[in-house]
Amino acid sequence: MARVVVDVMLKPEILDPQGQAVANALPRLGVTDVSSVRIGRRIEIDFTGEADLDRAREIADKLLANPVIEDFQIRLVEGAEVA
Repeated sequence: MARVVVDVMLKPEILDPQGQAVANALPRLGVTDVSSVRIGRRIEIDFTGEADLDRAREIADKLLANPVIEDFQIRLVEGAEVA
């Protein structure tokens, strides 16, 4: 089995209210050295055979991310990382 991870994040120019809420709460926890927080999603795709990065890119582009407001990165997870 091969695993591909897709990380989806809002584009830098898009406001992230959830990230702002976390950043605003950090001082109440005593954390004062964080300037900003961005929240995203991690999607894991398990292939039955070899990992197909082109197929994973197509899945991410057409289904997992909104290309108008989000960027995504794809990476192959090596055997030790697959549980």
